[in-house]
Amino acid sequence: MTASHPKPEWAQSRREKANAERVAQGLKPKRRILPWVVLAVVVIGIAGFVFFRPAPPPVQEVVEETPVTKQIRQSETATIEAATLSQTVKVTGTLVPGRQSEVSAQASGRVIAVLKRPGDAVQDGDVLAQIDRATLELQLNQQQATAEATRAQLVSSQQQLDRTEELARQGLASPSTLEQARSATAALAANLAALETAVQSAELALSNATVKAPLSGVVSSRSVEPGQTIASGTPLFTIVNLEEMEFQAAASVNTSAMVDAGQTVSVDVTGLEGQTFSGVVTRVNPVAVSGTRTVPIYIDLENTEGSLRGGMFATGNITVVEKAEAHAVPAAALREDAEGQFVLKLADGTLVRQGVEVVQEWERGRLVEVTGLANGDVVVAAPLDDLEAGAAYTLVEG
Repeated sequence: MTASHPKPEWAQSRREKANAERVAQGLKPKRRILPWVVLAVVVIGIAGFVFFRPAPPPVQEVVEETPVTKQIRQSETATIEAATLSQTVKVTGTLVPGRQSEVSAQASGRVIAVLKRPGDAVQDGDVLAQIDRATLELQLNQQQATAEATRAQLVSSQQQLDRTEELARQGLASPSTLEQARSATAALAANLAALETAVQSAELALSNATVKAPLSGVVSSRSVEPGQTIASGTPLFTIVNLEEMEFQAAASVNTSAMVDAGQTVSVDVTGLEGQTFSGVVTRVNPVAVSGTRTVPIYIDLENTEGSLRGGMFATGNITVVEKAEAHAVPAAALREDAEGQFVLKLADGTLVRQGVEVVQEWERGRLVEVTGLANGDVVVAAPLDDLEAGAAYTLVEG
């Protein structure tokens, strides 16, 4: 036995004996390569089998198709009912009192009393201010005295004329004397008429010294103070009556052509949210305002509760066209296919295609008048693109 081959010589194989001789000769022993070759062949065979084997046929899963039920909110539907459809024209503007009066002085003099202030309510005929009457009374007395004297002269002249006419009939007065008597009497009569007119003017001036309200309402402004000396025509007060208001509105040139007197108006006033006032168009200006391209529209409003004030800003909708007992759907409810326009009608859990014909658009295209629907029909009113005829549905709140 050797150190390299612990086996006894009788137990060694031929290969081991040959390697022992090579070692004794100083050569390297031969390695066994056959097992490695066999291993390589086996590995290559396994890889080829895995790579080139046919793929197994795909396993087809059989899935039963079940119909999908669409959920539709109640807010996405519309119930068809016959209604009155209307087309409106929008206008904006401000409110002014329907009746107002600028009270000016009709007499000259010194103001001795001012009885009303802005905000005070007045009735027709109430005293607003008092102008000094002393000077006016003197003027009236003077005119009356002059007229009375002239009247006495006229009486005397008439008596003289009567005597002259009698003498002329008797041939005791010349025609020229008679003519002079008649001329004098006529002149005095004309002078008396003028003086009587002056008396009436003085009486009127004295009456105008008491400034009175020309209508019932509220004092909105005052421009006179006690002690002030004024002349005839001086502005003193402004009185407004708020029982009737005028809505001075403006419409665009294009839409104003549809507005006419007598049309009804629904008015919303800024600051009075939640309240709607009814009015009537009374006048339409035939000419647009230069620079704005708007046409003035005048609308009367009743203000029985007194909640409206002059200067308030308002928005109105004038009803220019109206149609009763018509069926309409929201514009979003309309659909179209190869057969034409239709809506999806809800019927016992299934969406049904219901053909319709468009008649006219209303409310600036928001509503569309159609035929082909009946009262009580419920249609899809929202643009839900995933819905189609024949689909099942359920209604949910919301």
